[in-house]
Amino acid sequence: MSSSVSPLAPKHVPDMPVIAGVRLATAEAGIRYKNRTDVLLAVMDKGTAVAGVFTRSKCPSAPVEWCRAKLKGGKARALVVNSGNANAFTGKTGRSSTALTAKIAAKAVGCSESEIFLASTGVIGEPLDATKFDGVLGRLAETAEPGDYLAAAKAIMTTDTFPKVATATVKLGKAKVTINGMAKGAGMIAPDMATMLSFVFTDAPIAPAALQALLKSGVEDTFNAVTIDGDTSTSDTLLAFATGAAAEHGAPKISRASDPRLKAFVKAFNQVLANLAEQVARDGEGARKLVEITVEGAKTKASARKIAMSIANSPLVKTAIAGEDANWGRVVMAVGKAGEPADRDKLSISFNGIRVAKSGARDPDYDEAQVSEAMKAPEIAIKVSLGLGKGRDRVMTCDLTKEYVAINGDYRS
Repeated sequence: MSSSVSPLAPKHVPDMPVIAGVRLATAEAGIRYKNRTDVLLAVMDKGTAVAGVFTRSKCPSAPVEWCRAKLKGGKARALVVNSGNANAFTGKTGRSSTALTAKIAAKAVGCSESEIFLASTGVIGEPLDATKFDGVLGRLAETAEPGDYLAAAKAIMTTDTFPKVATATVKLGKAKVTINGMAKGAGMIAPDMATMLSFVFTDAPIAPAALQALLKSGVEDTFNAVTIDGDTSTSDTLLAFATGAAAEHGAPKISRASDPRLKAFVKAFNQVLANLAEQVARDGEGARKLVEITVEGAKTKASARKIAMSIANSPLVKTAIAGEDANWGRVVMAVGKAGEPADRDKLSISFNGIRVAKSGARDPDYDEAQVSEAMKAPEIAIKVSLGLGKGRDRVMTCDLTKEYVAINGDYRS
């Protein structure tokens, strides 16, 4: 965890309301860090539905494999998250650690091990000593209370410089329902179903299958449209929990994601995901610039996404932005290497609303001083117009600075 907060951190942290059926607690288990919380226990009421999306890495962590297997049951009673150790690439030892953690948590909460969900973040390749949870989870289960999502978000941080939380309230039927989310992530971030660790809670009565469909759809233009460095983690996990407590206040029970009564809820749910995803981009390791890349006029939306990600993941583009240089030549390079339909002579590019290239050449009205001044802003918008069709997409990233190298050069030491 960095001692200095990213200059791109949100200026306002929302008040996180209580969600009926969810209790939280954190502790210092001594996993890796000293003098800071590093374990989170979330306890949910009986009948809570769960959904999840995970990394597509072929080298997933032991907790990812555990959650995938337990997700089939559709119900959750507890979530255990630790920071400092990813429990990834740890073989049989890693699987034994997840089993022991689940056993300890199930005993503490009083439920089946199949209702326990796990996530770990931190160093890859080091065994996780799950015995450190013995006693700790029991105390947390006793002291867990509805409320402190900010403390929960702090406990799961690694190289993050600030805790990431978001909330929304919306009507479902006659009842008011709440959606709260938290996330962690600053490096090893690239979209591939889920990116980082994120946990979303709601009191809406939504069945597991419907919640799964909502989550899978929701990540596509939120977490899957964010990249820091192009590297997909072994531990990427996004879990959603629906306690159903709002049914007591008139919220209808939802069994299908296509239910028209969900329209407002889906919008709010996706807004929470988008808010958290943007906070991840704002906290990119060493970041000083938040970068929004929009590609329009592509053959298809999928083509626009690939081109936008090619630009967003280019070290040359990202370092130019860090140096406040509107080097559109590097953007041209990234468009050309994406392998998607593009016509050099139809290509136009702008930085923060100032067109720098038009029809395959430098814009005739280009003003170096004007563009240089625009590049000093903390938020940079790059827009690429291909002129080939109606495909459009948008992704978020950040610049690439010397601090990124410093952070990742001594991460284990």
